[in-house]
Amino acid sequence: MVVLSRVLLLALVFLVASATLVHAKGKTPAPEEEGDEGDEGDDLVAEKGGKKQLEVGEVTYDARSLMINGKRKLFFSGSIHYPRSTVEMWPDLLKKAKLGGLNVIETYVFWNLHEPVKGKFNFEGNADVVKFIRLVQEHKMYVTLRVGPFIQAEWNHGGLPYWLREEPDIIFRSDNPSYKHHMETFVTKIIAMMKHEKLFAPQGGPIILAQIENEYTHVQLAYKELGNSYIQWAANMALSQNAGVPWIMCKQKDAPDPVINTCNGRHCGDTFTGPNKPHKPTLWTENWTAQYRVFGDPPSQRSAEDIAFSVARFFSKDGTLTNYYMYHGGTNFGRTSAIFTTTRYYDEAPLDEYGLQREPKWGHLKDLHRALNLCKKPFFAGTPGVQRLGKETEARFYERPGTDICVAFLANNHSTIETTVNWRGQEYFLPPHSISILPDCKTVVFNSQQIVSQHNSRNFVRSKAANKFNWERFSEPIPTTVQIPVNHKSPQELYHLLKDATDYGWFTSSLELGPYDLPMKESIRPVLRIPSLGHAMSVFVNGEFVGTEHGSHAEKGFVFERPVTFKQGVNHISLLCMTVGLPDSGAYMEHRYAGPRTITVLGLNTGTIDLSQNGWGHRVGLNGENLQVFTKKGAQKVQWTKAAGKGRALTWYKANFEAPEGKDPVAIRMAGMGKGMIWVNGKSIGRHWMSFLSPLGQPTQSEYHIPRAFIEPGENFLVVLEEQEADPKDIEILTVNRDTICAISTEMHPPHVKSWERKGGELKTVGPVSGASAQLMCPNLKKIVGVDFASFGTPEGMCGAYKPGKCDSPATRKVVEEHCLGQTSCAVPVDPRLFFKADPCPDINIKTLAIQVTCAF
Repeated sequence: MVVLSRVLLLALVFLVASATLVHAKGKTPAPEEEGDEGDEGDDLVAEKGGKKQLEVGEVTYDARSLMINGKRKLFFSGSIHYPRSTVEMWPDLLKKAKLGGLNVIETYVFWNLHEPVKGKFNFEGNADVVKFIRLVQEHKMYVTLRVGPFIQAEWNHGGLPYWLREEPDIIFRSDNPSYKHHMETFVTKIIAMMKHEKLFAPQGGPIILAQIENEYTHVQLAYKELGNSYIQWAANMALSQNAGVPWIMCKQKDAPDPVINTCNGRHCGDTFTGPNKPHKPTLWTENWTAQYRVFGDPPSQRSAEDIAFSVARFFSKDGTLTNYYMYHGGTNFGRTSAIFTTTRYYDEAPLDEYGLQREPKWGHLKDLHRALNLCKKPFFAGTPGVQRLGKETEARFYERPGTDICVAFLANNHSTIETTVNWRGQEYFLPPHSISILPDCKTVVFNSQQIVSQHNSRNFVRSKAANKFNWERFSEPIPTTVQIPVNHKSPQELYHLLKDATDYGWFTSSLELGPYDLPMKESIRPVLRIPSLGHAMSVFVNGEFVGTEHGSHAEKGFVFERPVTFKQGVNHISLLCMTVGLPDSGAYMEHRYAGPRTITVLGLNTGTIDLSQNGWGHRVGLNGENLQVFTKKGAQKVQWTKAAGKGRALTWYKANFEAPEGKDPVAIRMAGMGKGMIWVNGKSIGRHWMSFLSPLGQPTQSEYHIPRAFIEPGENFLVVLEEQEADPKDIEILTVNRDTICAISTEMHPPHVKSWERKGGELKTVGPVSGASAQLMCPNLKKIVGVDFASFGTPEGMCGAYKPGKCDSPATRKVVEEHCLGQTSCAVPVDPRLFFKADPCPDINIKTLAIQVTCAF
């Protein structure tokens, strides 16, 4: 969001400069290669009956761009991962992506989702990748299919199925016969499926690019020559599939010809060293719209202004494809998140976890895409050049000499100081860290730092219908060596024990103590010390909870160390060891381990006792999991009691709730809870972890998405597994909206980019160009029902937290109400005559209008 003090910098003026060509490169494309239309219609062709369809066919490339049927295009892509939302959400997500100016959707293929058991495949429900791709085409967008099959993606095990880990003599992502065999088998299956369904562009489908491997450069050196030979093999294997579209490798400088090496990062316009061969285009496969979070993280942000700056810079330097990672992050349902990764994924993307448009990020990028589309003709017909305008300023341009075909990008690279630059006889004001786009080298239609689109704020509203809980609980039995007899001398490695079938594994042992073993003094108690490789552990002695400990994403291991109460005779030690997702990155992933390393008891009269070789029993999973008490049928297999007060550690809670009113997305706020998992009508919505606080003293994630598709009309069944002592009384069902919308505009704001179009090769205005205005539009055809804030002068703050400044017009609210109340959309002119009869603060040269309204049906 934009802080108002920065908005005051955004006066639009013009500047002069003699255009001395400092640098030019490349060749002038042939006329038939030129773009012209300036909007997404350029991706469509007419079919019989006049219906427009996505233009598909042969996909080729050269140094300048990708081409569809020999026609150059600009590609604005967004990552939307099909298993991180429900099938029911897909159409709305894709519709909003298209409206946001995207013409490509990028997705990984998730091997462990599709082949969780060796040789047994799943392409049903939200694993139906074919259905997803077809739906993308129906929304008239292309697809980049990132086959991997290692994908990282903060997805469990980086997408590799667990069974692969236990294949004999395997080494992941190396020139290893076993790994290469299984990788090629899966890749061949996916490509064959896409061919069979005719989904590649030459077949009439939307897939225009395919990716093999993923950021292999990060680990390549660890494998030495076997890494170099593996990357050659992977490229050749991919090419042998004859998919009919170009293959790419991201962050892979040595991508073998003809595979295209691409960039991942925040500022590829500055950090990308470029294609590794002169005949390859400049492509950006991951432009990170924020930062994924792990439990224990504080909030992460990336502004719309910074993303827009990075994209404009990339396109000014020969880039022709950018992909927003993520455009919609979604939800890591069930146990699909990688090690310590939150259930919510990339919530700060242009479409938030719930699929709602995050403004101004969604709108500002939409405006950027339109501005860049206005530049297609000079992009592809012009010769590139760059001119230094000052120490921190420059102009990058594409121009065909002797014609009016020209586009310019005026950049201020200073992060804090605004400036005015001279460019071809005109003056242009540039805010700090900003780029202005001039599709005709004269007219500014967009500035990356100057947001014209509206803002919004997300609201979590307590459901009136859904919060009438009657909680009941069932305490998970704490097993001992009686229920889980000793079956190994030492504790087993946790990954191998669980085989990724559950987060939970029991380790049991016993210790017999005589009267002279225990401390005589009351001030001395035995201490149980257990160093662990991760990820978390709860400890019980003689059925009583002793405590819990866990690692973190940065340091998986930890040491559990607590005083314990032993008795004379046999003492039962029960360890519940837990994983929180499997690793998703790094070299030699098949050699990562978790679980207890040693178990010792300190403080006994007889000295320290090492129980590591004492004999241990092992059991996979919890009793409640095995009985499926998270389903209505399974819940009938155990005895539930009324939940009153704080429950014992490791307790199941259940309750019914009515479907929340309306159609807004739904979430559950896990206030008062610790760590565990949540199910609604038998479907897991993921792990919750409220007790792992960030350095700011708050949980990393408090609200958890319940897709509307999981909710049935009428009564619904909610089950929570809670690992820690907790009370569910404060849990809330919420509906989610972005019905608080805002607009910020100064007297000097330019017209919206939609005021221009390119026709016949010329940049033209669309109707009369109005002055600056604050524009608002409610989502989902709702209407403006209240004006929460309105100030003309020097308002402060940001959407959801405005306050008046020293200069404020008392008439502002009335003016806004007259223009907006009862309307689905409105525009309030930034005209001082509407707000003042006499200017009370003439010393303020540029005044700002800030508005916040509420939308509702």
